[in-house]
Amino acid sequence: MNQFPKLHNATWPGVVGKGPDSEPPIDLEIMLDMTAAASVSGTRFDGIDLALFEPHFNLDAPRDEWKRLADQVQSRELVIGSLVAPVWPPTGGGSAMGDQQERSRFLSQVRKTCHVAQILTEIGIKPYGVVRIDSAVDPKTWSADPQQNTRRIADTFGQACDMAEDHGQQLAAEGEICWGGMHSWRNMLELLQLVERPQTLGFQADMAHTLLYLLGLNAVEDRILPEDFSWEDNDAFQTGLRYLTDKLRPWTIDFHVAQNDATVKGAGSHDKTGRHCLPGDPDAKLDIARDSGHWLRDEQGTLTKRMRHICWDGCMFTNETLLNPDTWNEILAAMISVREAHGWSENG
Repeated sequence: MNQFPKLHNATWPGVVGKGPDSEPPIDLEIMLDMTAAASVSGTRFDGIDLALFEPHFNLDAPRDEWKRLADQVQSRELVIGSLVAPVWPPTGGGSAMGDQQERSRFLSQVRKTCHVAQILTEIGIKPYGVVRIDSAVDPKTWSADPQQNTRRIADTFGQACDMAEDHGQQLAAEGEICWGGMHSWRNMLELLQLVERPQTLGFQADMAHTLLYLLGLNAVEDRILPEDFSWEDNDAFQTGLRYLTDKLRPWTIDFHVAQNDATVKGAGSHDKTGRHCLPGDPDAKLDIARDSGHWLRDEQGTLTKRMRHICWDGCMFTNETLLNPDTWNEILAAMISVREAHGWSENG
């Protein structure tokens, strides 16, 4: 069996899209327990990725609290991978293209998250992974002055890179149709090139979100698949995926395995973005094992081996789905299929 990439679950589906205007959040301990309990023919999840915001985390907690988190994770025979920085205004952050005060709040959240990442690395519970960021602004606001706003985001991201380097971390910008300046593949690529810090800032590809890049949602001018495209035309679909991934794969340093039915969804206060669904959803459009290969292999089909771990993202799943143990076994089986198809061992 392949040793890499390691298989991670995400804890943020217990928080994202939850709250008083939606369903109640699911406690971190429960998300950890569900992850640790999943098993397919003796294979378990290797670790978790975390989003550092309430109610799961207080980003200003002292070092002792992060040591306690490490103990919680280690007691379940898991490790920690990537961390999501809470850069959005409702969590204490601010727009990356906003005024000085907003950008200062954004950068403060990045700095704190990188500090936590450094602590967890020093403790020995975080052997790999990145700090995930986005622009924390919507496409409509960005579109008021695209060039100037993209330059402002790039400047903010450049300062964030300085903070990441000070703490020995890398940043990954996750492209989603709901984040201004990152809401199409072309905008995302231009932003990464403008920052021009490839050793520090890369791209986090999520299969559910990047699928919508093909359709040009929120950016019709950057649509890759034709308007009359039919999902029955797999050749055209694969051609579109190859085009997309050839553009963004060189920047990709973190990867989310996910499923999508090619629609958008919002929940609670979360903006509408790629609709995550279960691997076997009858309306799902992705062949997870096959299509993940576009991200994990280069143009010649050779493994890139850039990602030491991959993470499942079930953002905005219902609580009923999240609390069903069968959910995690189904997801783990899909993750295993990706590693079997595109994994490797250190000795080969």
